[in-house]
Amino acid sequence: MAGEGGLLPRSAPGDSGVSSRAVGALLDRLEELSVECHSIMVVRGGHVVAEGWWAPYDAERPHLLYSLTKSFTAIAVGIVIGDGLLSLDDRVVDLLPDHVPADISEQGRRLTVHHLLSMTTGHRDDSLTEAWELEPGDLVKGFLRVPFPYPEGTRHAYDNSTTFVLARIVERVTGIGLPEFVDERLFKPMGIDHAVWDRVASGAAFGFHGLHLKTEAVAAFGELLLRKGRWGNQQLVPREWVELATRRHIETLPPEDAAADWESNPDFLCGYGYQFWIGRHGYHGNGAFGQHCVVVPSHDLVVVVTSAVDQGTALPGAIWECLLPGIDQAASPQDDEMLADRLQQLSLKPVPGTAEPARSAKATLDASAEDSALPDGTLVVVDPVDGGWLVRCGTLFTVEVGHGEWRESSPLGRPVVADGGWQGNTFVAELYVITSPHRVRLVVDADAGTAMARWNMVPLTGPRLELHLQSPLMTRPDVA
Repeated sequence: MAGEGGLLPRSAPGDSGVSSRAVGALLDRLEELSVECHSIMVVRGGHVVAEGWWAPYDAERPHLLYSLTKSFTAIAVGIVIGDGLLSLDDRVVDLLPDHVPADISEQGRRLTVHHLLSMTTGHRDDSLTEAWELEPGDLVKGFLRVPFPYPEGTRHAYDNSTTFVLARIVERVTGIGLPEFVDERLFKPMGIDHAVWDRVASGAAFGFHGLHLKTEAVAAFGELLLRKGRWGNQQLVPREWVELATRRHIETLPPEDAAADWESNPDFLCGYGYQFWIGRHGYHGNGAFGQHCVVVPSHDLVVVVTSAVDQGTALPGAIWECLLPGIDQAASPQDDEMLADRLQQLSLKPVPGTAEPARSAKATLDASAEDSALPDGTLVVVDPVDGGWLVRCGTLFTVEVGHGEWRESSPLGRPVVADGGWQGNTFVAELYVITSPHRVRLVVDADAGTAMARWNMVPLTGPRLELHLQSPLMTRPDVA
C-alpha cells in the first residue's frame, strides 16, 4: 500500500524528472534477483516520487534497520562535535576513563574518535564477540582489550564495537541517552515521533544496531544528508560534518573470511567514511538483510529499501543499472499511473492451503534444525477460531493466524502478523515479526505429532522467537 506521510511532499515521477519505467525496471530487477522487499521509496528533488510496501508490511510500520543505525549514531557524534563537546582527536581513554582496562596497550591508549568513526582502530575484523567474551559486563573495556594486529588508522575492519563505544561517548559528554539525544536534536525537529531503539541488557541502546523507523523517516534522513544537514529553516547538523562523514576516509577490502561473492557488489569496496559506505555513485547507510538508505547528490536522489535478503544483495548496484538511466528522461502520465497502480498492489505471497474450520492439532516441536525459533519439546497447539487459528506455543506465547488474510496480535509487546492454511495433513503458517526483516515458518505434521519452526533468516541477536516479540528487545550485544 502507498503511504501518505507528512515528512516529505509528493509528486508524480514525471514531474520530478524520474522515468516511471525506470522505477518499474528496478522493481523487475529485484523480483528477478528474488529480493524479498518490504518497502521502497524514491525521492527526487525533495519529493517522494514512488513509494510502496509489500503487504503485510505497510507505511505505518517502523522497520528494524540493523547497521543502518550506525549512520544515525555518526550524525549524533557530528552534532556533539558541532556543540563543542567533543573533537575527532579526543582519545577514548580520556572520554571513558572508568572503562579503561588495567592492562591496556599503548595502541589502545592512542585510539581516538576518528579511529572509531572510520573503523580504523587496528582490529583484524569485528571485535564484538571477543570483546563480549573478555568483558561480559563492559563491552567498552572488552573492546580495548582485544589485540590490535594493525597500526591504528591504517586499515578498515568493519567493527560493531566501535559504534557501541561512540554511543557511550555521546551519552557521557551530553549527559543523556543516545535515543533521547537523537530525539531532541534530530527526530523531533524533523517531525519523527515513532523511533524505537533496541537495547543491551543494561538498558543502553546498541548504537550500532537496533533502531526501528518508518520508511519515510529513513528517506527524510537521506534527504537531510542531501541538504547538508538542513531541514526547512534549521541547520540540524553542521554542514561541514555531513560533508566530512560522507566522504572516503579509508579504503575497504573484503573481510579475510568473506565468501567469494563479496566482490559481486563493488559498492562496498569503494571506501568508508564515518559510518557510511562510499559507493560508485554517492554514499549509503546499510543494514543487515537488505536495509538501505542510498544518497546520490549528483542526481538529487535518495532511495530507501527495506527487505529480507542474504548478505551480498545487488543493491545499490541495481539502482545504478535500472534507475539512474531514467533520471531526467521523458515520462508520460500513463506511465506514472501504471507505476502507481503497481505500487498499490505490492504483496508478499500468502500461505496456500485450506481453512478446515473444524480441525485442530497438537504437536511437539523438533528443534534439531540450527535455525529453530522455538525450544525443543515445545507443545504446539493449533485451534480453529473465527475463520483462522489460535496457535499456542507452550507457555511462551499465543498468536493469531489468519486464513486468506494476515491477522495481527501482540502476545509479548511487539506485533506478529500471521497467515496460514492446511496442506493435506500439515498445517503451515508464516509468522512475520513485522517490525523486522524476519519471519518464522511453522509446520505442524498432524499425523506424526511433530512440528518445526524455522526462521527465513536467523536474527543476529539470536534465534529465540519470544525474545524478538518483546518490546523493547533487550539482550547481550551479540550481533555479529
